[in-house]
Amino acid sequence: MKKERRWFGRSLMTLTLIFFYLPIVFMVVFSFNKSKSLTHFTGFSMRWYQTMLKSHGMMSSLYITIIVAILATLISTIIGTITAIGLSQSGKRMRAFITHVDDFPLMNPDIVTAIGLMLLFITLNVQKGFVTLLLAHIAFCIPYVILSVMPRIRALDPNLADAAMDLGATPFQAIVQVIVPEIMPGIISGALIAFTMSFDDFIISYFVTGGGVKNLSIMVYTMSKRVNPSVNAISTVVVVLITLILIGMNVLPMLRKKSASLEMRPHRKGPKIVVALLVVCALVFSLFGMHKMGDQPYAGQTLHLYLPGEYINDEVVSRFEDQTGASVVIDNFDSNEQMYIKVANGESYDLLIPSDYMIQRLIQEGYLQKLDQKALKQTFAQINPAILDLAYDPNNAYSVPYFWGSVGISYDKRKVSQADLEREGFNIFLDPKYKGDIYLYDSERDSLMMALKALGYSMNTENEQELNDAYHWLEACVKTMNPEIVTDEIIDNMAQARKALGLIYSGDGAYVSSENRNMGFFMPNEGTNIWTDAMVIPKNAKNVPLALEFMKFIIQEANAKDNSEYVGYTSPNEKVEEELSQTTFKGISAYTPRTGYAKDEVFGYNETARKIIATLWSRVKVVASNAE
Repeated sequence: MKKERRWFGRSLMTLTLIFFYLPIVFMVVFSFNKSKSLTHFTGFSMRWYQTMLKSHGMMSSLYITIIVAILATLISTIIGTITAIGLSQSGKRMRAFITHVDDFPLMNPDIVTAIGLMLLFITLNVQKGFVTLLLAHIAFCIPYVILSVMPRIRALDPNLADAAMDLGATPFQAIVQVIVPEIMPGIISGALIAFTMSFDDFIISYFVTGGGVKNLSIMVYTMSKRVNPSVNAISTVVVVLITLILIGMNVLPMLRKKSASLEMRPHRKGPKIVVALLVVCALVFSLFGMHKMGDQPYAGQTLHLYLPGEYINDEVVSRFEDQTGASVVIDNFDSNEQMYIKVANGESYDLLIPSDYMIQRLIQEGYLQKLDQKALKQTFAQINPAILDLAYDPNNAYSVPYFWGSVGISYDKRKVSQADLEREGFNIFLDPKYKGDIYLYDSERDSLMMALKALGYSMNTENEQELNDAYHWLEACVKTMNPEIVTDEIIDNMAQARKALGLIYSGDGAYVSSENRNMGFFMPNEGTNIWTDAMVIPKNAKNVPLALEFMKFIIQEANAKDNSEYVGYTSPNEKVEEELSQTTFKGISAYTPRTGYAKDEVFGYNETARKIIATLWSRVKVVASNAE
């Protein structure tokens, strides 16, 4: 019986360890993957570590994470320890009150704390950035320190400090030389918890930071929106750093104990603490002192960009900084709607990169300023005429195209015939032979677009009956075809041919086809969405000349080429598009969207239709969840 229990316990422990550590092993292994795939190992390579080291964004986020964690740990440990010692000498009611106040942040959901801190900073008109991030981390770390130190203080003899002072110690000496050494295990425990909580935090950090200041959690979240194995590389570096810290924490005390037994003399810790603080301060000052100064035209100035995550090549950004002497601060948004809320609330950016329909809305509501057409004359001359002077921005008075593409069908050539695609178009998503083998993209606009086009309607229709018909088409799809509704995970999944069909953006389709030549891309004959993401300047932009300079720079041939190769979407620069379609993306039809096809459309903005579409898509997702 005992042997059976022992076997069960060991098996359970083994399974638990596998459950916790297998994902880490998986991540480390794939950080050395030769290809971009996150699930298919194709060979050993240091490619993603090189990419990580070259990425200013990733290295900056790692740097900020470490600095904030160290500072938050030091400050919260000092404040928390002093508070705990003070509470031990307070009255019963005061101690109970402070203890309950201290417990409140621990019990609060992080999202509540995050929103509260965000509103506090907004109310006090504190500009969000490094300082607000640090203050927030200190605030939520202090309760953990107090919670860790208090039990050690309760275990002390309450007369210990009095005894020390009776023997001639000052109150400060009694605390530092008598009390603190006795409660040191609790202090160390609290500091470790504080460091871990700060290093790992995402939710609170996401709400309180700004100005391009991102910790590692925010950076990884941004990168996870698209396939980027550098996430594995930087995560592996973090795992190695933490492992070394843990080893050091366990080995150093043993070495110190051994050294103390050999040298029976006191160690002066004061100088070490001072040196450590100086190093930290130097790092902090260097964080704010990394401005490029020189004789460049925009030396010392800042360009604040707001664009989707993983939508620009870091090397191109660095090149722009070197050429102009300016610093580029990048913030990312998850959706056009999120971007709109920030702009409407008055947040200032120098350059935005929204989609066509959102640009139309921003123009209608007066949030954008007209561009200096004379200054951009040569820039527009390099752009494919097919994406200029479109309905969302006639004469491109407000916008310069950044990337463009289409929405189509990614398909497995081994399962889906070209004849079926030609005959059925988007209606292939209702073909019973592909039941359970399709992806729908979790986008209300593009999913309704697919249904409307399949029914022969315009994707910009305002007719409620046509929109309801599209809803019923999607309802039939989710009820009968058992589709999987996904977002950006479709990219890697289709590259691995996990489904036969998937609705996908052309740039992502280009990546899928480049990773797996068995995967094709098809634009249905009934027409589809031809989209453009473009650069615009808000009315409250602080550095318009630098924003115009960036527009010109990013469209230049060499920069446009590097940017398009990195992101994978079609370049607006006509020469670059032609070159890459014959080199990097040769044989990949998704990279070159069709032009001049009468049934293809560009999304326009209509508030009434937008609300109806949002409601209908929500209903589709409810039907899908009930059908599972």
